[in-house]
Formats: sequence, structure tokens, C-alpha cells
Amino acid sequence: MTNQPPVLKEEAKQFPISVYNSIKREKEAFIPLNPPHIGMYVCGPTVYGDPHLGHARKNLAFDIIFRYLTYLGYRVRYVRNITDVGHLEDEVAGAGEDKIAKKARLEKLEPMEIVAYYVRRFHKFYDMLNILRPSIEPTASGHIIEQIDLIEKIMEAGFAYEANGSVYFDVPKYNASNNYGILSGRNIEDLMSATRDDLEGTDEKRSPQDFALWKKASPEHIMRWPSPWSDGFPGWHLECSVMSTKYLGEEFDIHGGGMDLLFPHHECEIAQNTAGYGKPAVRYWIHNNMLTMNGQKMSKSLGNFITLEQLFTGDHAALEKAYSPMTVRFFTLQSHYRSTVDFSNEALQAAEKGYKRLMNALKTSRSLEYIGKPKVNDEADKTVNSLLDSCYASLSDDFNAAKTIASLFDIAGRINSYAQGEKKVSELSTETFERMQTEFQNFIVDVLGLQEESDDGGSGLDAAMSVLIELRQQARADKNFAMADQIRDELQAAGISLKDGRDGTTWSID
Repeated sequence: MTNQPPVLKEEAKQFPISVYNSIKREKEAFIPLNPPHIGMYVCGPTVYGDPHLGHARKNLAFDIIFRYLTYLGYRVRYVRNITDVGHLEDEVAGAGEDKIAKKARLEKLEPMEIVAYYVRRFHKFYDMLNILRPSIEPTASGHIIEQIDLIEKIMEAGFAYEANGSVYFDVPKYNASNNYGILSGRNIEDLMSATRDDLEGTDEKRSPQDFALWKKASPEHIMRWPSPWSDGFPGWHLECSVMSTKYLGEEFDIHGGGMDLLFPHHECEIAQNTAGYGKPAVRYWIHNNMLTMNGQKMSKSLGNFITLEQLFTGDHAALEKAYSPMTVRFFTLQSHYRSTVDFSNEALQAAEKGYKRLMNALKTSRSLEYIGKPKVNDEADKTVNSLLDSCYASLSDDFNAAKTIASLFDIAGRINSYAQGEKKVSELSTETFERMQTEFQNFIVDVLGLQEESDDGGSGLDAAMSVLIELRQQARADKNFAMADQIRDELQAAGISLKDGRDGTTWSID
């Protein structure tokens, strides 16, 4: 951490950011509340099972937003919560058993043992994907006092009522002076007919669309806290209203999450904040679209999911092979975060090849040297700078990582042509050459978060290649060119290319 004041890159002004704001249903200029500081809250996991590919898609989308804003020089406070209480099986009606308590009952463990175990697993697999950890990662159970305080504010404002020890948000009363449905586009008449009754308290709620702010715990319910109304637990929607505003203020810049949270979760957050604080908290709502499997949303409730561990080990009937963390990361980044992505082995295998091509170009770019006197080709100089500018332009246009990757592949093609002697680096000005080397690496590593992986998972290919390259160099020194050529040709037949340069010989998998 640093106490130095943040300095925005020139490109932050040259390529102003626009985002698709879900609440306005249009793209608009992104103007931070207190620049260069930005507050961003993203709904985190309910920790009762391993993360799957659909979860990763969401968190990778917001990882790119976090990385890019930071790269531009913004000081981002990124808050992502851990839901460890209050998320009931029926999310819409707010009914059924607590998901974590149910898992604990089935496993014969304490609920917080379940939480601790899956939080560790969550971090482990997201670290493998190189998803940066947030600035703050609060838990729902650690903010019970604050949640009780917000409930009291909402009750004082007249938008909530107690019933038999539980407290419910009065949706019709709120809607009379506000717009319940402003985010999802649903109207209250539709909700009146579509909302299912709360199976735990049909007689308690004044209207079926009312949602719980506090639930009185049944005798067998383990997770419970004292409150002015009963021993119980907070509603699922309440925690995000509380934790976002506690750490980011009553008004902040970005709230993110999957489109599946748009209703009821985020709609209820808006209602709670407006009722309790007198204003909505969020300036820009950003929602990623779903990852699908056979055309259906990948989810635990549908049972059509592949965990990250299964992806990395290949241990799932739908998988033809194991896929590395960086292959999975690259796969998700090839589509804009607001578009759907359908899982397939073909798509993952194509992503694997694309990732390797890009990383090979990165390795090549690091070995390039500016040789000879400048003979600047203005058109070439302009093209390279334009491609680098397009990386900024794409990411500033609603964080379009997919278009940025396309520009990086164009730059990779030019880098390879310089390395192979098809073009001379001296056709670029020294400033453009240095910018190409620096920004090409920065966009791949710092912004897209791609890391180099061993092509063989660390089984010794690097060491074997070092031996073969040394044998070939010795054969050339001994003027045994037939042997040197045989090593090169047989490696080429096996799909491994050797490239001779001033700093020695490098290799890559085609």
C-alpha cells in the first residue's frame, strides 16, 4: 500500500470511460463521485460449495474492471462480501432453509466450519485464476449490529413492519412514493400475481411481494442473534445494503453482480437504501451476463455446473481433458461481459491455443532489441500506436476485454514479424518501439491478468528443452550441422519451434 496521491495516466483523459448502466438501460459516461477515488461493491459468494465456472465468469469480469481502473491510476476501494448467513433456498420468496445451515446439517458440522472450509477453497481457486482479492472482504455475520440499525431506520421511515418477531419490508407502501422495479423493469401488479407466498409465514406478510429484513429463528435454527424483535437472523438482501454503504459511503460509484441478482436481490437493495438513507446508494449498476451449459444458465440449483477444481483436473463427464487456470481465464475474457458464453470443449481448446499464441508473443517481445539506425516508416509507426490506443479505447468502452485481445493479437503478429526478420524494428521510432514492448506486456499481464504457465504443468519440459537446445548448440559449434538440423526438424515435427536470436535460442509450442 502507498500513501502517495494517485496520478491518472494521460490515457484516462484521452479515452474517457463509458459504462452500460443497468438502471438506465443505456451506456453513459462514467464520472466518479470523488475522483481519482472510486468505490466498487460486488456481491460475493454464499459459501456452501465450491466455485464453478459461472461464478468465475462473474468475478473475472469485475477483476478486469478493477485492474483497468487501477492501471489508469484510479485509487479503487473494491469491496466484495462473503454471505455466511441469511441466504435461504427460495431466493424470491425468502423461504426455506438457510443454504449454509442445510449443508452443515447434512455434513454434521457447525455452520461456521462450512463457511471456513469453502472460503479457503474459494480463495484457492480464484488465486489460481489470478483474480485479485478485493480491498475489503466483509462477512454478513460480522455486521449484524449494522443490519439491525438499518432495519430500525427503515421502520422509523414507515416502510417496514414487525410480525411475530420477524420484520418485513412493505413493498406496496414503498412503491406508492417510489419505484419498486426501477432496476428490473417489473411493475408491482405483475409482482402481485407472480410472487410466491412465503412458506414459513404466509399469514405474517401483508403482501406476498414483501421481503424479510429480519427472520425469527425457529427452535432448531443454529445461526441466530438477539435483536429488538426476536432471536433470529437478517434477510439476505439487507447485508449488501449495509456492507456496501459502511465501507463506501451512503452514495458510491459502482455496484456489480450477475444478471441473476438483478431481481430480487439488487431491486431490494435499492428499496432498502432509499427507505433507510433517503436516497439510492449506487450511481452505476453493472451486471455481467450468464455462462451457459447446453443453453441453460450454469448453476448449482440446476445441477448443470462444472467446478473450477473439475476444470483444472478434467474430472467431469462433460470434459474431454483438463484445462489450465489461464486457459479458463482467457476463455472467459474472449467475450464481452454483457454477452452470454456457452461452455464447450471446442471453445476451451480454441482458447488454449489462443492463450499460448499470445504468451509466446509476449516472450518474444521481451527478447526484441532495437537494432540499427532508425529508418522510421511513418505508416508502421502510426499503425502500432493506433493498435495500442485501441486497447485503451476498447477497455474504456464498457470494459471490452474481447476487443482488446483482438488488438493484442494484431500487435503480436507485428512482434513476430520483427523477431523473424520479416520486418526491421528500426521502421519504428525508438519511442514507439519502447511503448510497444511496455504496453503489450502491461495489457497482457497487469490488465488482463494473464500469467505464463508451464506448457506441461511442470513435468519437466522446460528442463528437457534446455538440454536439447544445448546439444544443438554444441553440434553447431562442432560444425555437425546435420545433427543440429535434425534436432530442429524433429522438434518442429513434434509441434515445437526453435528461434535463434542474439540472446540465444528460444522455443515455443505451435
